[in-house]
Amino acid sequence: MDLRLSRRAFIGSAALAAAAPALGVDEAEVDWTALGEDVKAEMRWAWANYRDHAWGKDDFLPVSGGSRSFPLRDHHLGLSLIEAMDTLWLMGLDAEFADALGWVKAALDFDVDGEVSVFETSIRLVGGLLSAHLACNDPALLAKARDLADRLLPAFDTPTGIPYRYVNLKTGAVRDPATNPAETGTYIPEYGTLSRLTGDTRYREAADHALGAMYDRRSRIGLLADKIDARTGEWLSRRATIGPPSDSFYEYCWDGWQLLGDPGCKTMYDTLTAAILAHQAVRHKGAFWFVDVDFETGARLSTEQDELASFYGGLLAQGGAAAEGAAYTRAWAAVQDRFGILPEGYDYATGQPTARTNSLRPELADAAFNLWLLDRSDEWRRIGRAHYLAMKRWNKARFGYTDMADVVTRRQADHCPGYWWSEQMKYYYLMFADCPRFDYRDNYLSTEGNVLKGLLGPD
Repeated sequence: MDLRLSRRAFIGSAALAAAAPALGVDEAEVDWTALGEDVKAEMRWAWANYRDHAWGKDDFLPVSGGSRSFPLRDHHLGLSLIEAMDTLWLMGLDAEFADALGWVKAALDFDVDGEVSVFETSIRLVGGLLSAHLACNDPALLAKARDLADRLLPAFDTPTGIPYRYVNLKTGAVRDPATNPAETGTYIPEYGTLSRLTGDTRYREAADHALGAMYDRRSRIGLLADKIDARTGEWLSRRATIGPPSDSFYEYCWDGWQLLGDPGCKTMYDTLTAAILAHQAVRHKGAFWFVDVDFETGARLSTEQDELASFYGGLLAQGGAAAEGAAYTRAWAAVQDRFGILPEGYDYATGQPTARTNSLRPELADAAFNLWLLDRSDEWRRIGRAHYLAMKRWNKARFGYTDMADVVTRRQADHCPGYWWSEQMKYYYLMFADCPRFDYRDNYLSTEGNVLKGLLGPD
């Protein structure tokens, strides 16, 4: 995932009034419905600026009003637009959704001689098109998703079933067999959904094979390293981590069970999680963390934490380790309280950031949302609210929301990643508002925040 940033932000008096403990407001006075409406208003404002300045482009540059392409190097695929669609739909921004749908049907074409990341393209574009299709049932969206997945499938044609990292959308040429757990195993909800909707089993089979091939290569103590050769299945590193580039592998083991009811996926999740809790969990000054270790011996390698791993508390709670998930989320929330915006890297042993950027990250909001879905405690909504209000205060730029170049000095950059539209704005809204288009009891959101189960009909 990308980074970038620049500075121009303010916080209005209404947001200040809602900001709670740091600003001395009684928690009982928080109007969650009003906060949800505020999120919706910010989404509408940011979308209008994207519409005016970068329509159909991939990543928006909200300070300058420009854009840049991703995942292709020099060709746009409407990434931000597609990532935003189910969020717009959930918020009842139907005119905006219809506008985006019109662009997809008229302009989106994947027949491009260019190379994309199989992982990023699957979770963002295939997943985004599928969630938009499930929202409105337009067959054109499903056809686009299928066309794109067909162009990605050649990457899975390896002796191990572990995919190459990159594929050319036109020629099917593949590149880079030196891959990792996340880019191996983060496909089963999107590809499983595509197989269910089309009746074509190839997508689910490719995802299943890749996930199992990685799992089968775990060490004797049950851990995965973070780099492997897709052709030979030989490990190219020794580090086990819950952060990148391994993070979403564990998420999708659970998700294969949650969304698809696959008992094999649950077995994988349970086995790997037990090993992680046994060898990587630590307590330091009362806080609960996970360390990187040698995947065969369990020897500790580093006390540095990656912000991307802050999602993991929500996953642990979903999988049954509620106390550990809550403790880990609280540890990250304390870092958020200290810095306002989480640094990308943090060393719990020194208490200092090791990377002072933040790429408009959604992971702590993701964890708070998943914990809140389980027990409805306002503790998690308060963490989500602090995350949202900090974003409003420091990430707001002339045309939208932007990355931070330095969370300590509050210096912005000039980049809004596509996942912003799909992830935290959705998490905030669903946590704060009572959304009539979302089934709060039976739902599934992907690692990219795409709703693949739980969308309800319009009012």
